[in-house]
Amino acid sequence: MKGIFKYLVIVLVVFLLSFFSAFSLAGQVEIRTGLELAPDHFPQEGVPKGELKGPFDFHSKIIEGTVRQYWLFIPAQYQASKPAGILVFHDGFRSTHPEGSIRAPQVMENLIAKGEMPVTIGIFITPGNRSNDYPNDLGSRNPNNRAQEYDAMNDRYARFIVDEMLPEVAKQYNLTNDPEQRAIGGTSSGAIAAFTVAWHRPDVFRKVYSAIGSYVSIGFRPKESPIKLGGQDYPALIRREPIRPMRIFVQDGINDLSNEWGDWFLANQQMVSAMRYANEKADNNGVTGPRYQVTTVWTDGEHSDKHPGALLPEGLRWLWAESK
Repeated sequence: MKGIFKYLVIVLVVFLLSFFSAFSLAGQVEIRTGLELAPDHFPQEGVPKGELKGPFDFHSKIIEGTVRQYWLFIPAQYQASKPAGILVFHDGFRSTHPEGSIRAPQVMENLIAKGEMPVTIGIFITPGNRSNDYPNDLGSRNPNNRAQEYDAMNDRYARFIVDEMLPEVAKQYNLTNDPEQRAIGGTSSGAIAAFTVAWHRPDVFRKVYSAIGSYVSIGFRPKESPIKLGGQDYPALIRREPIRPMRIFVQDGINDLSNEWGDWFLANQQMVSAMRYANEKADNNGVTGPRYQVTTVWTDGEHSDKHPGALLPEGLRWLWAESK
């Protein structure tokens, strides 16, 4: 009996410590609640209608053996004589769905009309599927090469975006070469994929919309790559490597996932802490050059597109606030 009592006491102590640690963690940051779709997620009277084109199939040579779909949003204000800004957004089916949680084309349409972001072409891309033809019954479900692309830490996916997708779209549309006018974003593993593209190619993308980002160990695949890194290693890299000229909007919820891959909310906080440390270290050492520009919105949300979608208008406004 004494052994059982002692065991129960230990379990109770561990539970209380975990509870108060979590409570303390949440208490250190402002938690936003009650997030819902905003007026900018809906058609507005007097706003010129853009056009959502697609889906189009694309067979990648860089990510061999995969096919994916993409959609293009062309704003009404686009003129071929003027280079347009770029917004690449991942998980293209979900991010373009007119009744979904994100509704990115509609948000872009309203913000562009109000001058809160420049005339920008949206490129909405699904992950690749390892097949000859893209499955016509996937819907919002994940293609089978998503983790291998989105959660990887190497530069292969960045090369796919920069060397294949952008030139493909540029065959028909006049796209800007200014990295300050190019943004990339996503949710969950789509968020870490966006960060990774900007991390490897800040000469091409400098704006990142990161929501419920999977900065955890999903990408740790030592059998597939000699570089044995996963998203959980980003904070250490950020603290040690030269600062990239990146502007990053970060969202996560205190009720995000915690599983064998990691603690999502803690991982996102570690990312932000690392960027702030890198800035402070550079300031203290008199290092000239770029600084991470980062803002955060912590919510009471779970691992879903609801809060990432609700915050998209705010995030896009912030990303372009200094460069319209």
